[in-house]
Amino acid sequence: MNNITANYLSRAEVWLFITTLAYFLMNGAQIFETAVIVPKWTAAPPESFQIFKGKHGLDFKAFWIVTHSLHEITFILAIIFCWKLDPIRNWLLILFAIHFAVRVWTLVYFAPNIIEFQKIANHANQETDLLSRTTLWRTLNYLRVGIFIAVSVGLIPLCMRIMNLRSSVS
Repeated sequence: MNNITANYLSRAEVWLFITTLAYFLMNGAQIFETAVIVPKWTAAPPESFQIFKGKHGLDFKAFWIVTHSLHEITFILAIIFCWKLDPIRNWLLILFAIHFAVRVWTLVYFAPNIIEFQKIANHANQETDLLSRTTLWRTLNYLRVGIFIAVSVGLIPLCMRIMNLRSSVS
C-alpha cells in the first residue's frame, strides 16, 4: 500500500461507488419487474401473455440490455481502478464472477424462455404445460434477483473499506 496515492484511492472510490449505485438502480428495476410485472404475465398463460401482445406489448429487452451493459462497464472500471487494492480487488473479482454466472444463466435460460412466451402471445401457439413453465420461470427469477441483490449488498463493505483507506492516506 506504500505506492497508493490519495488520487488513486479517490478514483477507485468514485468507480466503486458508481458501480454500487448502478447495481442498486438495476436492482430496483428488477424488484419492480419481479413484484409487479412478472406475477401478471405468469398468472394464467396463455391468456396472461396478452401483456406481451401486439406492437405495444411489453418488451423489456432493450431496457435490460442497456442497463446490464452500462452496469457491467462500470463494474469492470471499478475492478480496473481498484486493481492495486488487493482485498478490494479480490472481492470485486469474486462478486463479478457471481454476477457473470447469473448473467450467463439469464442469457441461457431466462431470456430465451421469455422470448418464447412473447412469441406465443403474438402467434397464438397452443403450447402445453405453460403454467408449470411460467411458474418455474417465476420461481427461478426470485432466486436470480436475490443473487443480484446479494452481490450489490456485497459491494457495501468494499465501499466502506475504501473510504477507510482513503481517510488513512489523506
